[in-house]
Amino acid sequence: MSVATLHSWSLGGQVQRSVPKLFSVPGQDDREATASPLSRYKDDDDEGAADANKEETQDLTLKELFASKYTHVFPLYQYYCLQSVKADLNRINNNSLSELVTAQCLPGLQSPPVFRVVTSPPPLSPLTVNPCSFWQDLSEVKESGLLKILSLGEIRLQEAMFEMIGSEASYLRSLGVAVNHFFASKTLKQTLHRMEHHILFSNLRSVMAASEGFLLDLEVRLGESVVISQVGDIVLRHCLMFRSLYVPYVTNMMYQEALVTLLLQENREFLLAVKKLESDPICRRQTLKYFLVLPFQRITRLKIIMESILKLTGQDSKSIPCLKHAIEAIHKIVMECDGGVQRMKQIEKLVYLDKHMDFVNVKSIPLITSVRFLVHEGPLRQLTPEGYVPGSRISYMDVYLHLFNDLLLISLKKEMRFRVLDHAVFPTHVHTEQLKTEALGLPLESFVLRLSQNHTGHATAFILAPHTTTR
Repeated sequence: MSVATLHSWSLGGQVQRSVPKLFSVPGQDDREATASPLSRYKDDDDEGAADANKEETQDLTLKELFASKYTHVFPLYQYYCLQSVKADLNRINNNSLSELVTAQCLPGLQSPPVFRVVTSPPPLSPLTVNPCSFWQDLSEVKESGLLKILSLGEIRLQEAMFEMIGSEASYLRSLGVAVNHFFASKTLKQTLHRMEHHILFSNLRSVMAASEGFLLDLEVRLGESVVISQVGDIVLRHCLMFRSLYVPYVTNMMYQEALVTLLLQENREFLLAVKKLESDPICRRQTLKYFLVLPFQRITRLKIIMESILKLTGQDSKSIPCLKHAIEAIHKIVMECDGGVQRMKQIEKLVYLDKHMDFVNVKSIPLITSVRFLVHEGPLRQLTPEGYVPGSRISYMDVYLHLFNDLLLISLKKEMRFRVLDHAVFPTHVHTEQLKTEALGLPLESFVLRLSQNHTGHATAFILAPHTTTR
């Protein structure tokens, strides 16, 4: 399994940074989980070289066929989202702020939530940002006289569905900067090892192509009738593609963030190249990190937009079942992204422990498997009575326990390393028993930890107690 903690490995006499393989999927077998980053990456390079021309051809074909009417109208995605929140706050009175739906940050990611309910909108940089267009601003709508015919509720519904188009156009505009300005920069690429470049941008080109296809379908729907019938069916149609692209991208964002931070600290050429690219007016003072977090921001925002549409849709509308299915499908993608992030955190922890465990006088075991995860860890005191009568002198030794879902490790911790004393299969061979502590003169919360079959295949037991300052 690829290593989340970025350490050094040697390649042809040159020290490079080891970075995790992208698109790691929970449920890989043990052989894949323990494969070296070098061997895994070599295979990826071979496959990537074979598919590169095909992917570029597909991207060019799509661009030739589709030119959005709206990407130039809307600002970069961050400014669009801030303006959307500001508009929401203006529409909702102070007593109804709870109606705003808040996008949450997936656990494990360092990026802050993109949207927050605040009493005043966050200050924008002193830039001139074109105002977001609304459905009622479209010339076709104004010329049709619909604003005089439709009810306020119907207009709000159209605005909500048009937000799907406008926000996707804004998102695609920002993706264009990420791909065509940062990813395509030869100067930036020359500062990176090929694997680092791959980790940094992941499948961002494919994400952009998917956004183009999605926006195309949305604009075609608007072209069919200025009164948008529904958008749930379009979202549902693209969910399979969204899942195949967003889950691996978001899952590996924690590695991506760690790599960017490391490169900015240790690679001066990369730092200078990034700063120069970020200073270009096309970035509107946004950093590389902002552009890399776009897919995560978008997939969480999609569900919010659709829930707003559902709220404004009449209960008797035929579009409701499809819209509800689309909301549920996007929700599953977000949850799968969350699960992927958690799994990557677990793997990262296993990799760290595997590198810091010393099996000196104990039979060694591989810690990294596709099904193992850490449940709990912490220090305890091992008690050894020097006699068999109450009041006997008791000696203490600090031990450290790592409890996994299928394994218990008992070790001595010294600085950042752990010297393993014993281990047993959990829960089959791990049991605890209460003690009559007063009668034996032991600390109140002492207990017996029994290993019915330890690393040698024999039964053993430990008397353990929490530290006085912890429980």
